[in-house]
Amino acid sequence: MNKTRHMEGSMKRIAAWSVAGALLAPPALAETGVTQDKILLGQAAVFSGPAAQLGIQVRNGVKAYLDYVNAQGGVHGRKIELVTEDDRYETAVAPAASRKLIEEHKVFGLIGYVGTPTGVVHLPVVTQAKVPLVGMFTGAEVLRVPFNRYIFHVRASYYDETDKIVEQVVSIGGKKIAVFYQNDAYGQAGLKGVEIATQKRGMKVVALGTVERNTIKVEEAVKKIHAARPDAVVMISQYTSCAEFIRQMQKAGSNSTFYNVSFVGSKALSDALGKDGVGVAISQVVPFPWGRAVPVVKEYQQLSEKSGHTDYNFSAMEGFLFAKVAVEGLRRAGRNLTRDSYIAALEKMHDVDLGGFFVSYSPSNHAGSKFVDLTIIGRGGKFLR
Repeated sequence: MNKTRHMEGSMKRIAAWSVAGALLAPPALAETGVTQDKILLGQAAVFSGPAAQLGIQVRNGVKAYLDYVNAQGGVHGRKIELVTEDDRYETAVAPAASRKLIEEHKVFGLIGYVGTPTGVVHLPVVTQAKVPLVGMFTGAEVLRVPFNRYIFHVRASYYDETDKIVEQVVSIGGKKIAVFYQNDAYGQAGLKGVEIATQKRGMKVVALGTVERNTIKVEEAVKKIHAARPDAVVMISQYTSCAEFIRQMQKAGSNSTFYNVSFVGSKALSDALGKDGVGVAISQVVPFPWGRAVPVVKEYQQLSEKSGHTDYNFSAMEGFLFAKVAVEGLRRAGRNLTRDSYIAALEKMHDVDLGGFFVSYSPSNHAGSKFVDLTIIGRGGKFLR
C-alpha cells in the first residue's frame, strides 16, 4: 500500500515538473518556415529568357515592401525572408521549382508567381503540399475555377481585362476585332475572354493568329490578321513576341489599334518597341505607378527608391501589392503563426484598403480585386491614361 502511494506521489511530482517545464520553455515552432525571428516565403517565377523582366520586376516590387517591413522590425518580431527559384516560364521546369521551394528550402508560404502555363503546372504541387500562395501575375480563369483554398489572387481576371478592352473598342466605333495569342493556356484564357466579350455585344472575332511561347515567330499570324483588316487587335502574349508582331503589322501597312492585357509587361513592351510603341494600348490591373494621388502608389515610389529601383512600372507595382496583402495576412494571423491561421486571416480581409487599392476575400472567394484601367504608350515611352 505504502509502495503504491509512493509511486503515485512520484508520478504526480513528475507531472507537475513537466507542466512547469513546459510553461518555462520557449513556445514550440508549429509550422514549417517559421522560427522565433524569421518567416520564409518562396517565389517561383521567370528570371531568365525572353520573359525574364516579368519575374524580375514582380520580385523588385515584392522586395521593396518586404525590406521596408523588415526595417520596421518585421511582423510580430519576425523578419520576412524571400527565396526565389527560376521556372524559366517553361512548363517542364516549373513543378520542380515549386517542389524545391517547398521540400528543400522549406518555405512557410509562396508569393508572386508569374504566368498561366507555368501556373497551371505549379498548382498541383502547391495544392498537394497545402502551402498558401498569395499573388499570381496572371488573370487566367483556369487558375481561379475551380476554387482553390490555397491560392489568393490579388489582380482582376483576364475576363475582366478583355471585357474592358472590347468595351473601349466598341465605344470608339470599332467593329472588327482580331486576336493574336500565345499558343498555350495563357493565350487560350485571353482568347476566351475576348470571345465572351464580343459575343455579349453581338460580335464575332474576325481573325486569329498564334505564336509559340518564348519565340518571336509571328509571320503567319501577321499574314492571317492583316488580311482581315481589323479595327483592333487584342494581344495575349508577352512583350518580345507582341513587340515583333506590332512591328511586322506596321511594316505591312496595318492601321489597326493594338491592345494588350496586363501580363504583357508594360514597361518591357514600351522599351522593346521604342518609337514604334506610340498609341499601343494596355489594360492594367493595378493603379498607375507614376501618379502621386493614390496613397499606395506614393508609398510604392518611396520604397522602390529606397531599394534602388526608380524605374517605376506596372509589374513591380503589382508585386508591391502582393507583398502588402501577404504582410497584412501575416499581421492578422498573430504571433502563433500557422498556415491555417494565415489562410483564415486572409479570408477575413473584407474590403481592406491597401492605400486606395481595395481587396476582399472570404472562405469561398479568393479573387481579391476587379480593378481594371486602360493606358496607352505615348511619345518617349511614357504611359498615358
